[in-house]
Amino acid sequence: MSNEFDISHPPFDLLTDAEQQQLLTSLDIGYFGKNEIIIETGQSSDYVFVVMKGAVAEIDTKIEADDPDSGVIREYAQEDIFGAISIINGSSRYTFRTLEETIVWLLPKSLFLKFLDDNPAFAAYFQNTLAEKARLLESRRSKQQGGGDMSAFMLAKVGASVLRDAVVLEAGTSISQATATMREQQADCLLVRKGDQYGMVTRTDLLEGVVLNNLGLDTDICDLASYKLLTVQFDDFLFNALVLMTRHKIQRVVVFEGSQLAGLVELTDVLSFFSSQSHVIGLQIERASNLFELARAAKGTTALVSGLVSQGVKIRFAMDLLAALNGRIIAKAFEQLVPEEIRQKCCLLVMGSEGRGEQVLKTDQDNALILADDLDWPECSKVMDKFTATLLEFGYPLCPGNIMVSNPEWVMTESQWNKKLAQWSGSVEGTGLMNLAIFVDAHAVAGDTRLFNRVRDQLFTKLEGNEVFYSYFAMPLRRFSTPLTFFGGLKNSDGMDIKKGGIFPIVHGVRTMSLQHKLRETNTFQRLEKLAERKIIKKKFAEDLAEALAVMSTLRLQQQLRAQRGEVAMDEANLVSAVNLNKLDRDLLREALHLVKEFKSRMSHRYHLER
Repeated sequence: MSNEFDISHPPFDLLTDAEQQQLLTSLDIGYFGKNEIIIETGQSSDYVFVVMKGAVAEIDTKIEADDPDSGVIREYAQEDIFGAISIINGSSRYTFRTLEETIVWLLPKSLFLKFLDDNPAFAAYFQNTLAEKARLLESRRSKQQGGGDMSAFMLAKVGASVLRDAVVLEAGTSISQATATMREQQADCLLVRKGDQYGMVTRTDLLEGVVLNNLGLDTDICDLASYKLLTVQFDDFLFNALVLMTRHKIQRVVVFEGSQLAGLVELTDVLSFFSSQSHVIGLQIERASNLFELARAAKGTTALVSGLVSQGVKIRFAMDLLAALNGRIIAKAFEQLVPEEIRQKCCLLVMGSEGRGEQVLKTDQDNALILADDLDWPECSKVMDKFTATLLEFGYPLCPGNIMVSNPEWVMTESQWNKKLAQWSGSVEGTGLMNLAIFVDAHAVAGDTRLFNRVRDQLFTKLEGNEVFYSYFAMPLRRFSTPLTFFGGLKNSDGMDIKKGGIFPIVHGVRTMSLQHKLRETNTFQRLEKLAERKIIKKKFAEDLAEALAVMSTLRLQQQLRAQRGEVAMDEANLVSAVNLNKLDRDLLREALHLVKEFKSRMSHRYHLER
């Protein structure tokens, strides 16, 4: 029967061919009845166990003695491994007990220890963090899919792909000299060095300077240069450069290696490297001159997401690109409907997952508007109704909670917003704190962003040092239980709500800490990086939380896409059933939920949520 053992998945696919054959000839089979103890707390194990059929619970007997429902730490189903850590550590911290009649493969302790000594990759698997195991899964899937152009692109670094040498001139160079240099170098732009600072001058800048502004040919090009450069690092992912150019409507970014100038990356080069539908949609958005053309571009984003996912693109890359595209769509719709003189005295915000840049499909409209105190705009309500209807036509559903600019409660002057936020933050009831949480994720996409910056900064100042507030604000972390107990017996289950039980606790916990520490980032991944950078949480734990969020978001997206194809009901779009997952995905999901549980425990201690 040992020939039926599956050696195609980690950690057994990490063994050499000879080791795999040794494994298959050494395996035995064990049979256990229901509620039978396999490993006792404090004991070592003579075997590593791989479940063939049945279910086994890992139990903290100390907790179980006080609360039988809370003692189960995790459960193991078909193809799951347990007992390895008790061999490595010399004894088991917990008790392993069957939940039903169970059949297991038995890998002898002596052979397991030999594999650990002889095979570093096999040994490392049992010490890997969630992030490392996720990378292993990603590498495995890439090999199964044959690599592919998309996989190559996702791993491509700026400095190793499409980096161009920059034409650099010193301050004091005249327009005439600069024009001649650009012609000789066949360049569309150049950089000017003024002390320790770099500025950029394009062909258009030179033309407008001479023709429109009547500058003399001997004028210093420093007077034409733009010094607000958008930059990436030499070892950054090329995908990030594409997202940056998409978000800011620019044709090139400057590349640095540390603090040293390395060159330029041009949009045309990136698009030629990355031949996919994303740049087509991006061009359609930028070229759209009316709402009809913009709607056509907007309706292509769902197909883009499906294509990216099918090609193995990591969820965070897909989120970043879609956030940039959706942000441009929403901003351009706003620009089409709101006169320029009005746009200069208001600020459009997107909130929720759109504000965090974490949507992967078109999500409900969550938006708000800040008006300048001196703005007189009688048509505001009518125009905002039209804006909401337009986004609906573009495929962005209405917000069930009516958190949209068509609702006057979410359209206020700067002074009114300050007063409303003070009211929400001074409240301990659910609605006010929920609305505040929505606002905390806000991101400005159109209009005068200074309005939003002032309102947000005043909120930061008001909440500084208010420990009682943060205890109430963090409380929703306790609202949903972590669905770890579904494992093992899940084959007959309808599934777990991955959004409520897994994604929400990470998002809201990180949001709480970010608000307390005045972080301006809204994306959860970026917030985690900043929290680790400030040593508010440990870097390793932040990385694992980010990977946990990515794992659960990927599984949720796969379920949402199935719902869109009609394979499951739309009300099941957030439900993930472990019985339908392969072993690797099930392992990652279990570890992700374990991290969620640990994070909730830490947050409860940090913000005294037990009270």
